[in-house]
Amino acid sequence: MVPFALGGIAAFAVVGVILLLADAPDDWQWTCLAGFLLGIPGLLTMLRHDANRRRRRALSHPEFKVTEQG
Repeated sequence: MVPFALGGIAAFAVVGVILLLADAPDDWQWTCLAGFLLGIPGLLTMLRHDANRRRRRALSHPEFKVTEQG
């Protein structure tokens, strides 16, 4: 799910810049800003959920290894 969140955030950012350059209505620009900003906590939530899921899986299935990603 993380790639979808990143793609959505990037799409809102790109469309927001295009709308800004095209002098589009303010409502559309605010919508892009809201989508971009609301995507960030969603992404962080998904990253945290994935880390917790890996940790739980490692505890219940010792054959899985938990490695820290930097």
